[in-house]
Amino acid sequence: MDFLIENWMLVAVAVGSAVMLMWPALGGAAGGAGVSPTEAVQLINREKAAVIDVCSPAEFAAGHVTGARNIPLDALEQQLPQAVKNKATPLVLVCASGMRSRRAVAIAKKLGYDKAVSLSGGMAAWRGANLPVQKA
Repeated sequence: MDFLIENWMLVAVAVGSAVMLMWPALGGAAGGAGVSPTEAVQLINREKAAVIDVCSPAEFAAGHVTGARNIPLDALEQQLPQAVKNKATPLVLVCASGMRSRRAVAIAKKLGYDKAVSLSGGMAAWRGANLPVQKA
Protein backbone atom coordinates (compact mmCIF):
# COMPACT_ATOMS: atom_id res chain seq x y z
CA MET A 1 0.00 0.00 0.00
CA ASP A 2 2.91 2.34 0.73
CA PHE A 3 4.13 1.81 -2.82
CA LEU A 4 0.81 3.04 -4.27
CA ILE A 5 0.75 6.09 -2.04
CA GLU A 6 4.36 7.04 -2.69
CA ASN A 7 4.11 6.45 -6.45
CA TRP A 8 0.61 7.78 -7.13
CA MET A 9 1.76 9.52 -10.33
CA LEU A 10 3.15 6.26 -11.72
CA VAL A 11 -0.12 4.49 -10.90
CA ALA A 12 -2.11 7.30 -12.56
CA VAL A 13 -0.03 7.01 -15.75
CA ALA A 14 -0.52 3.21 -15.79
CA VAL A 15 -4.29 3.54 -15.37
CA GLY A 16 -4.44 6.26 -18.02
CA SER A 17 -2.47 4.09 -20.44
CA ALA A 18 -4.81 1.17 -19.87
CA VAL A 19 -7.86 3.34 -20.53
CA MET A 20 -6.32 4.70 -23.74
CA LEU A 21 -5.53 1.18 -24.95
CA MET A 22 -9.13 0.10 -24.29
CA TRP A 23 -10.66 3.26 -25.82
CA PRO A 24 -11.17 1.90 -29.39
CA ALA A 25 -13.03 -1.15 -28.08
CA LEU A 26 -15.18 0.94 -25.76
CA GLY A 27 -15.85 3.59 -28.42
CA GLY A 28 -16.91 1.00 -31.00
CA ALA A 29 -19.45 -0.52 -28.62
CA ALA A 30 -20.95 2.82 -27.69
CA GLY A 31 -21.15 4.38 -31.13
CA GLY A 32 -22.25 1.41 -33.19
CA ALA A 33 -20.09 -1.16 -34.85
CA GLY A 34 -17.74 -0.03 -37.59
CA VAL A 35 -15.93 -2.21 -40.11
CA SER A 36 -12.96 -1.58 -42.37
CA PRO A 37 -13.40 -1.76 -46.16
CA THR A 38 -11.80 -5.23 -46.13
CA GLU A 39 -14.20 -6.47 -43.45
CA ALA A 40 -17.11 -4.98 -45.40
CA VAL A 41 -16.08 -6.90 -48.53
CA GLN A 42 -15.94 -10.10 -46.47
CA LEU A 43 -19.43 -9.45 -45.10
CA ILE A 44 -20.75 -8.80 -48.60
CA ASN A 45 -19.12 -11.89 -50.11
CA ARG A 46 -19.46 -14.40 -47.27
CA GLU A 47 -22.69 -13.38 -45.56
CA LYS A 48 -24.49 -11.71 -48.48
CA ALA A 49 -24.71 -8.41 -46.61
CA ALA A 50 -26.90 -5.71 -48.11
CA VAL A 51 -25.12 -2.40 -48.74
CA ILE A 52 -27.17 0.69 -48.02
CA ASP A 53 -25.76 4.11 -48.95
CA VAL A 54 -27.28 6.83 -46.76
CA CYS A 55 -25.84 9.74 -48.78
CA SER A 56 -27.92 12.22 -50.73
CA PRO A 57 -28.92 11.15 -54.27
CA ALA A 58 -26.32 13.55 -55.75
CA GLU A 59 -23.50 12.05 -53.64
CA PHE A 60 -24.72 8.55 -54.52
CA ALA A 61 -24.66 9.37 -58.25
CA ALA A 62 -21.08 10.67 -57.96
CA GLY A 63 -19.87 7.25 -56.79
CA HIS A 64 -20.98 4.40 -54.54
CA VAL A 65 -20.15 0.85 -53.56
CA THR A 66 -21.05 -1.52 -56.39
CA GLY A 67 -24.51 -2.98 -55.75
CA ALA A 68 -25.43 -0.48 -53.03
CA ARG A 69 -28.95 0.86 -52.65
CA ASN A 70 -29.46 4.55 -51.94
CA ILE A 71 -31.68 5.43 -49.01
CA PRO A 72 -30.94 8.94 -47.71
CA LEU A 73 -30.51 9.11 -43.94
CA ASP A 74 -33.65 11.20 -43.42
CA ALA A 75 -35.76 8.53 -45.19
CA LEU A 76 -34.02 5.47 -43.72
CA GLU A 77 -36.59 4.73 -41.03
CA GLN A 78 -39.45 4.65 -43.57
CA GLN A 79 -37.69 2.96 -46.52
CA LEU A 80 -35.34 0.40 -44.94
CA PRO A 81 -38.08 -2.14 -44.04
CA GLN A 82 -39.21 -2.21 -47.71
CA ALA A 83 -35.65 -2.40 -49.07
CA VAL A 84 -34.42 -5.18 -46.75
CA LYS A 85 -37.29 -7.33 -45.56
CA ASN A 86 -35.25 -9.96 -43.69
CA LYS A 87 -34.02 -8.39 -40.46
CA ALA A 88 -31.43 -11.17 -40.02
CA THR A 89 -29.61 -9.95 -43.16
CA PRO A 90 -26.32 -8.19 -42.32
CA LEU A 91 -26.31 -4.52 -43.35
CA VAL A 92 -23.30 -2.43 -44.29
CA LEU A 93 -24.28 1.23 -44.05
CA VAL A 94 -22.16 3.67 -46.04
CA CYS A 95 -21.86 7.45 -46.38
CA ALA A 96 -19.13 9.83 -47.54
CA SER A 97 -17.08 9.89 -44.31
CA GLY A 98 -18.67 7.41 -41.90
CA MET A 99 -20.46 9.93 -39.68
CA ARG A 100 -23.99 9.60 -41.11
CA SER A 101 -23.65 5.85 -41.41
CA ARG A 102 -22.97 5.61 -37.66
CA ARG A 103 -26.26 7.39 -37.02
CA ALA A 104 -27.88 5.07 -39.57
CA VAL A 105 -26.67 2.03 -37.58
CA ALA A 106 -28.55 3.32 -34.53
CA ILE A 107 -31.72 3.74 -36.63
CA ALA A 108 -31.35 0.28 -38.19
CA LYS A 109 -30.81 -1.36 -34.81
CA LYS A 110 -33.89 0.44 -33.47
CA LEU A 111 -35.83 -1.12 -36.37
CA GLY A 112 -34.56 -4.60 -35.44
CA TYR A 113 -31.57 -5.01 -37.80
CA ASP A 114 -29.11 -6.30 -35.22
CA LYS A 115 -26.37 -7.08 -37.78
CA ALA A 116 -26.08 -3.48 -39.00
CA VAL A 117 -22.56 -2.03 -39.20
CA SER A 118 -21.05 1.20 -40.47
CA LEU A 119 -18.24 1.39 -43.00
CA SER A 120 -15.53 3.16 -41.00
CA GLY A 121 -14.20 6.09 -42.99
CA GLY A 122 -17.06 5.85 -45.50
CA MET A 123 -16.52 6.12 -49.23
CA ALA A 124 -13.22 7.90 -48.62
CA ALA A 125 -11.85 4.74 -46.97
CA TRP A 126 -13.44 2.57 -49.69
CA ARG A 127 -11.70 4.57 -52.43
CA GLY A 128 -8.49 4.63 -50.38
CA ALA A 129 -8.51 0.83 -50.37
CA ASN A 130 -8.78 0.90 -54.20
CA LEU A 131 -12.08 -0.98 -54.16
CA PRO A 132 -14.51 -0.66 -57.10
CA VAL A 133 -16.80 2.36 -57.25
CA GLN A 134 -19.91 2.50 -59.41
CA LYS A 135 -21.32 5.76 -60.78
CA ALA A 136 -24.98 6.23 -61.58
